[in-house]
Amino acid sequence: MSSQHQDHTSDVPEQGPAQVPAVGADSPFRQEHVARDEAPQFVLPLVVRIEKAGPPARTDALETAARAVLVLLTDERAHGGGEWAEAVRDWQDARIRKVVRRARGAEWRKAGTLPGITVHGDVSEVRVFPPVPLDGWPKELAKLQVSGTDLDDPEPAAAAAPGIAVLWLNPDLEMSAGKAMAQAGHAAQLAWWELTGPERTAWQDSGFRLAVRTAARERWAELSGSGLPVVRDVGFTEIAPGSATVVADHPALRARLAGGFPR
Repeated sequence: MSSQHQDHTSDVPEQGPAQVPAVGADSPFRQEHVARDEAPQFVLPLVVRIEKAGPPARTDALETAARAVLVLLTDERAHGGGEWAEAVRDWQDARIRKVVRRARGAEWRKAGTLPGITVHGDVSEVRVFPPVPLDGWPKELAKLQVSGTDLDDPEPAAAAAPGIAVLWLNPDLEMSAGKAMAQAGHAAQLAWWELTGPERTAWQDSGFRLAVRTAARERWAELSGSGLPVVRDVGFTEIAPGSATVVADHPALRARLAGGFPR
């Protein structure tokens, strides 16, 4: 595909020596990967609002995109007999593809007329839509641009608050904001799949508090080998196949690891 932000993650959390199996009953890691590849492929569309006069800060957009994925996963329409439930199941039975596009002005307003959820960050707005077939995008979204989502932070992000989930970006990879938003969304989803029911409830009750930060180079090997979920990208765009992009560092998952390690 031509989209530089199209993401085809392997969505497999690499486990370190102390393996922690997926807990959630909805985790597709229980299935054979061959079956997942053969299943019809769906994609989760995310649209970030980028107005010329006031683009959002990069970190805020990444965090908002990650929370948007979790908000969709917990929406009542995505469960049971809900109107989005079948699409969400089909999407999670295949690979958890996500595509980030940008919109402004009339494009943003038009995208807002489609079924979906708008999630607000400090200044950013990200709208997440129920999954669609890979080749079946609604015309209002299909024509939105995938390029031009490069964002900057006006100043370095502060240290993450203690006791919250942190999605650690690989410090050795250069990713556009759109690519990084998709990867952060993958990491949040991997963490969600690994949590127990009570742990999920606690996270949801907090408003899905999380932070996205770039790991210090001296800590990346420790984080990526700790047993926490690791997103590995298939490598169709921007980065090499098999690249570890994000570690999902949720406090409940760290507490479960034998021996643990301090933040």
